[in-house]
Amino acid sequence: MINLTGIIIARNAENIIADCLDSISFCEEIILIDNNSSDRTGEIAEKMKAKVFKVDISNFAQVRNEGMRKAKGKWILYIDADERIDTKLKESILSVVTQKRPEYTAYLLKRKNYYLGNHEWPKIEKILRLFRKEKLMGWSGELHETANIEGSAGELDGFINHYTHQSLSSMVDKTNQWSEIEAELRLKAHHPVMKQWRFFRVIVTAFYDSYIKQKGYKAGTAGLIESIYQAFSIFITYAKLWEKQQADK
Repeated sequence: MINLTGIIIARNAENIIADCLDSISFCEEIILIDNNSSDRTGEIAEKMKAKVFKVDISNFAQVRNEGMRKAKGKWILYIDADERIDTKLKESILSVVTQKRPEYTAYLLKRKNYYLGNHEWPKIEKILRLFRKEKLMGWSGELHETANIEGSAGELDGFINHYTHQSLSSMVDKTNQWSEIEAELRLKAHHPVMKQWRFFRVIVTAFYDSYIKQKGYKAGTAGLIESIYQAFSIFITYAKLWEKQQADK
């Protein structure tokens, strides 16, 4: 009986996948869902004894559901290729999954984000990533996926360290990819026609949320760059929405 399965979602992550796999080496089973990589991500994972399943799916929830279906563990831990489990969180996870009658059916894991190298973002997130498989009903949401569970969720000590937006080039590439999906979702939801004032509103809101509300200013220059990038990213999304709305006329 496998107690804990670690599931990694990855695409073109050959430079970082080994470190990710190392950080969840305590899992009895490790599954990599390789989402249409064109590099050596899957090959590296196989050499490190992970079970690799190749897919070509744009819907993020479907990718996570694919991992859930492949997992044989009683518990499932999800992690992305640019994330690492620290020692304290590892100990917390192992303590929970070895209990005969744990109090909760899922657990929130705290996540620290690092931008453009090791610049730590002030705001710490809490995300559902550890589940009893039988209580995880599946994931929904094409881009911002949500876990649907039976029962209640607890919270564990320790952190996921998330090394995101490590270069400006990768940031822009990601924006171009995700903004297309987000714009299409807004179009399907019959978003109001984009007017000039709406662009200013979403840009200012995104910058304010990142730089002021999330205290991005505490991260120095990297925080300013990241906050401007968030404003740029939302602008691209809504510009593409405007473009799609024009094409529908």
